[in-house]
Amino acid sequence: MRSVRDAPPVLLVHGSRTSRTMWRAQLAALDRARVPALAVDLPGHGTRRGEPFTLDGAVEAVAQGVDDLGGRALVVGLSLGGYVAIEARARYPDHVLGLVAASCSTVPSTRLRAAWLVAAERIERLPDGGAALNQALVDRAMPAEGAADLAAGGFALDVMSAILRELGTADPLGALESTDSPVWLVNGRWDHFRTGERSFLAAARRGGARARLVVIPGARHLVSLDRPVAFSRHLLEAVADVARGPARDAPARLAGAADDRSLTASGGR
Repeated sequence: MRSVRDAPPVLLVHGSRTSRTMWRAQLAALDRARVPALAVDLPGHGTRRGEPFTLDGAVEAVAQGVDDLGGRALVVGLSLGGYVAIEARARYPDHVLGLVAASCSTVPSTRLRAAWLVAAERIERLPDGGAALNQALVDRAMPAEGAADLAAGGFALDVMSAILRELGTADPLGALESTDSPVWLVNGRWDHFRTGERSFLAAARRGGARARLVVIPGARHLVSLDRPVAFSRHLLEAVADVARGPARDAPARLAGAADDRSLTASGGR
């Protein structure tokens, strides 16, 4: 794979109940392209299981990861990691060079959150903490390699209710509007979390960002694991986009509707 000239470092932020090992395919692709990269564990997950999850603590984990990469990076997050990455970009605009927010294009304060919270609390009270249910879902939904990447760092089965409470305070649309670094929204075609993707795209553009929406055919919520090759290809395109620096015509182009379009990937695993 060709290297990306003047590539920014990349920080990868995992989804809920998983860990940094979910990014093994992307870390390999970035390494082949000679792009410096790091995946971090959020509080309560992976190597940090047992720590309480808070949104502030998660954002600080991202900030520390960016510092470890030299102080500025393209931040990539999926699901929970996407919401955290959006917030980190808003709080640390001088350190987040760009954002790839995957599988997180629904406002978390939706009325469904209360029902999800009740379900999460009940599952966490099961004798096994929901381990059997979690494994059944992984086995059913994931290709073998993706399932192995998910499992490698262990599953944090006791954090979902805390995550739902914490994300209820988040305002991703306001956060996207707050600064102008490039934004890529990447969703699987069959992801139930893409219902607000147009609103998220518009919010990023209102803040002056060079923003794109990518919908990957055949993929579901865990898009980077469902279609790792397609996701990695778009990730490297985002790296190259950030490496090019600000576009001189960005405010005029992104504020208007003349080229307001989504980009749909051509598929591939």
